[in-house]
Amino acid sequence: MDMFNQLASLWLPLCAGATIAGLVFSFLAFRRRGAASGMRVAAWALLPMAAYLTGALQMLWTIGTTVVGFITGLVLNPLVWAGVAVAGLSVVLFVVSGVLRGRKLSTGRKKSASDAPAQQPVKPSANKPAVAPKPQPAASAPKTGKGDDDFSDIEELLKRRGIS
Repeated sequence: MDMFNQLASLWLPLCAGATIAGLVFSFLAFRRRGAASGMRVAAWALLPMAAYLTGALQMLWTIGTTVVGFITGLVLNPLVWAGVAVAGLSVVLFVVSGVLRGRKLSTGRKKSASDAPAQQPVKPSANKPAVAPKPQPAASAPKTGKGDDDFSDIEELLKRRGIS
């Protein structure tokens, strides 16, 4: 026979006692903290009796015993722990593969400036006229007596390109 049914004669006095004690506390809360607090405590106090009268107490008992049975079966069963270990290994493999994939993708994207292809001229299509790319203005180099020969090559290149 179910344990809940064995204790059936005890459930009514237990729920009624909890409700009565809660109503006493609600009266005290009403006097000390006001009507809102007293009504809130009264609402909580009525729940044990409502659970008994609606049969929800038996449902809660069944849910509780099922959860406890599941947890004890989980803790005491080595086969379940093997399953937990396999699930943990699966999570570790997912994480490591994601890290390795991220590294592979990030190294595949890095290219040095010498590997970049030269800018190809834009070919005109039948629908659009050819537009030459606008030259970027170069930053003016400071003129110093010692570094003039270093910048002279750059200045000459810029003048040939029409940028000065």
